[in-house]
Amino acid sequence: MSRQMLFLGGVLLALAAVVAEMVSGPPGLGWYLLAWVLFAAALWLARPIPQRRLTALVVAGGVALTAIGLVAPPSSSTDSYRYAWDGRVQAAGISPYDHPPADPALAPLRDEWLFPSRCAAPELWPLPGGGCTRINRPTVPTIYPPVAEGYFLLVHWLSPDGARHKVLQFGGWLMAVLVLLALRRQAGARAAAYWAWCPAVPVEAVNNAHVDMLAVLLVVLAFGPGRRHVRARGALLGAAVAAKLLPVTALLGALSGTLANGVAWRRVLGLCVPAALIVGLAYLPYVLASRAPVVGYLLGYIQEERYESPADGNRYAVLRLVMPDSWAPYAAILLLALVVLHVLRRGDPERPWHGALVISGSLLLLFTPGYSWYALLVVALAARDGRWEWLGVALAGAVAYVAGPAAHPGPAMACYAAATLAVLIGGAVRRSHETGARKTMPAPAERLPSACRKD
Repeated sequence: MSRQMLFLGGVLLALAAVVAEMVSGPPGLGWYLLAWVLFAAALWLARPIPQRRLTALVVAGGVALTAIGLVAPPSSSTDSYRYAWDGRVQAAGISPYDHPPADPALAPLRDEWLFPSRCAAPELWPLPGGGCTRINRPTVPTIYPPVAEGYFLLVHWLSPDGARHKVLQFGGWLMAVLVLLALRRQAGARAAAYWAWCPAVPVEAVNNAHVDMLAVLLVVLAFGPGRRHVRARGALLGAAVAAKLLPVTALLGALSGTLANGVAWRRVLGLCVPAALIVGLAYLPYVLASRAPVVGYLLGYIQEERYESPADGNRYAVLRLVMPDSWAPYAAILLLALVVLHVLRRGDPERPWHGALVISGSLLLLFTPGYSWYALLVVALAARDGRWEWLGVALAGAVAYVAGPAAHPGPAMACYAAATLAVLIGGAVRRSHETGARKTMPAPAERLPSACRKD
């Protein structure tokens, strides 16, 4: 074994130890930063190692690293408790959009795990009538789309008594491993390492068991080499949108180049019609079974996250460095629209995942959300496209989440600004190299054997 492989193995062991510390208790900013330093060091050390020798370390290391998320209960998010509750409510024949967890009508479904009798722990949420729960925002209905709700119901059916969060975590681990194997096949071991060793995966996909992982898996499968059929890709992307709304950016990316020469209606309809059908069919049973709107708490969540009043938090953090706070929401929408238009007009239809990466990453850089798991999609697309410079988006989201909604400016602003610069500089360097490579490429006649050239 070469010295480079030994150094890389040592760095990965150190990364595993840090990740174990991260999932063992409340998040600490220092541990997150150290994990990302080790992650960057591992990627750097892997550069000179041949792909064939690197494959085993990427796959085995990724499987082991993500499994660390299974060793402890959710450490930095309570979303999985809502998942378990929504599955339980559906199993009882009740729409999760109709009642919030605090509704007394659902009291027969409560147990000691989700509604503990002792309410001294700080992570518990109070109930209006007394008592407490592990479920966040217990006075509002669910926010999750129908494919996610179907997943929660499936997990409930598969969970033995007393399983609590473990089945959700195992589901996250299994999906993370499937994404790793798919990326290794699609992009090679070196690019798959972006996903396999990223600290966000064991923490957010496995330990916190975020349902974003289901959407990421569907997007990665949609962009696989075996999904060249436009309608199959559209159906998978539609399912991803119905699992977590953010993958609508991937659907737009799949339309790369459709406005290059007029409108490529055949490809537009081939993608969008199956996607719309899947979304509509997924929502239909819940529309029929629910008395309340199936958008749930979505509109209230947007208000809660201060996207309408950026001065109250750290949304639009990068834009607010260069313009008044009141302009930032409009500038973010305009710039995102321009990014989408650029992808539709100039995107490469043979590499739609690149367009999906540009749109998804730009959305997070412009709106600067405070939740690290939103960037799981960007990490997977960066691995699919081999674009390491976009990984900083996930680090910025992690810093924003751990640091909390601090007053602007703060560490989240600095990290999002640095991530934006990394994307801009990395993109400029790549374009410069590609231009230089085209200039030095011999003309077609020069590349032919002399016997084949015409005088």
